[in-house]
Amino acid sequence: MRRRECLSLLGSAVVWPLAARAQQSAMPVIGFLHQGSPEPVALTNAFRQGLSEGGSIDGRSVTIENRWAEGHYDRLPALAADLVGRRVAVIAANFLPAALAAKAATQTIPIVFLTGSDPIKAGLVSSINRPTGNVTGIAFMFTLLGAKNLQLLRELVPKATVIAVLVNPSNPNAEPQLRDVQAAAHALGQQLVVLDAATDHEIDSVFATLAERQVGALLVTADGFLISRQDQLVALAARYAVPTMYPLSQYVVAGGLISYGASLSDAFHQTGIYVGRILKGANPADLPVLQSAKFELVINLKTAKALGLDMLPTLLALADEVIE
Repeated sequence: MRRRECLSLLGSAVVWPLAARAQQSAMPVIGFLHQGSPEPVALTNAFRQGLSEGGSIDGRSVTIENRWAEGHYDRLPALAADLVGRRVAVIAANFLPAALAAKAATQTIPIVFLTGSDPIKAGLVSSINRPTGNVTGIAFMFTLLGAKNLQLLRELVPKATVIAVLVNPSNPNAEPQLRDVQAAAHALGQQLVVLDAATDHEIDSVFATLAERQVGALLVTADGFLISRQDQLVALAARYAVPTMYPLSQYVVAGGLISYGASLSDAFHQTGIYVGRILKGANPADLPVLQSAKFELVINLKTAKALGLDMLPTLLALADEVIE
């Protein structure tokens, strides 16, 4: 398991009201609001690379104030309010709960969101091409990938008569993700068991009940709290020998079996570009919401062998990355 490096706070907050651009000596501040835990260094590097392409260099022409909710969504309104109180130049809000909290906190500070849900249905914007107001961002549509994830998991574990779906019921994305998977399961004639977990204890309890529920495989939905508990989930999946499909490649890097989803590295890169452009004077309403076109299938062969699974050549051929 690789040790993940995290983006650290870079200096103290510097107040830079957008209305006071004449105060050129002040370095603008990006408020980085995230519903989960600090991201792997590869993602934060992708964000900073995009930021530099947008015309701003982290630590030289701009500084970053990080706020992490660690999966506790109830903390997000206060964290967003704190960034607004510091009068940051832009808020980069990662994933839907953080984006909604940022939007509720300010109608003037530009917000660039990163979300896996439909941004119109979620209430973030009223239009993809012309997002009015102070909000725009990147949508990588995790909520539309449930059918594909279920199909891949069935190919990998064809004898699993019951597949469980793990969701965090406190996440506004939980319901649309679950609907997507349930519709796919109905079409495939697959029996599903829905399992809820919003705390560490509930995650432990869920895995303890898998055997009695005769669960043959598990599908983990996209959620900031669950992502922040990736090591716990991967360890439990190994302990209970449950083949598990994840929504993000970082689970597989940490020892998980398989993942399929949008490339978060690409999404973070695009977010950085938009933040950089706004810092250079672009209006969020003039920046259309971008939708991810890059998806990746990642497989951990070592984990597959530990579970006694024979990886299908067709799956290996489709994989963007195979970890051995």
